[in-house]
Amino acid sequence: MDGDKEVKRPPLGSRGQCSKVLAVLKAAGEVFCRDGFAGASIDLIASEAGVSRQTIYNHYGDKERLFLAVLRDMIERSAADLFTLIATFPERPRDLEAELTDFAARYIRSCVCNRRTASLRKMIQREAERFPELFATWRENGPGKAAGTLAACLARLAHSGYLHIDDPDLAARQFIALVGADFQGSCLVDESRPEEEIRASAAAAVRTFLRAFIPAEGAG
Repeated sequence: MDGDKEVKRPPLGSRGQCSKVLAVLKAAGEVFCRDGFAGASIDLIASEAGVSRQTIYNHYGDKERLFLAVLRDMIERSAADLFTLIATFPERPRDLEAELTDFAARYIRSCVCNRRTASLRKMIQREAERFPELFATWRENGPGKAAGTLAACLARLAHSGYLHIDDPDLAARQFIALVGADFQGSCLVDESRPEEEIRASAAAAVRTFLRAFIPAEGAG
């Protein structure tokens, strides 16, 4: 990607303009995910968004800028979902295993088996060679932020005596890996999963995690 090429934020001067921009971003995300960058066309995106091709060119300039705007929008929305989720992390749990299992299930639904997240991963993997910096941006704003924020949560649990953790950053990465292990690949194809499957996987992941990090004398 040309390093001098900036992605413009389209002006949102009126409600009509805003609705058109949102329609373009939604349609473009679906087309890019389905057909890839090379297979997508401005004409097809315009048709699916219900706008003229000139409207897209006026707002974004070309297909590459539109693609980058779509990725930026998806990354920002995924990051917002992540911070909403982290706010529900149990800080002083009465039942550590049960409350961590509830959190793990929410993580699977919001950050693994989630349509936007699955589409984002699919596009990043498909276009990583064409836009290598996208992978770094996604990791920094997605998995990177998840691990860093979760590490702080786990460190607080350890400080309160619920867990024994020497390296919170490592523990956070291990928690994320365990919780997502059953779904990472399959959710790229089909993000829908039965609630009982999510709950069972979350419970197994948390049990494995606690075997490694719960103090010998027990939680709390």
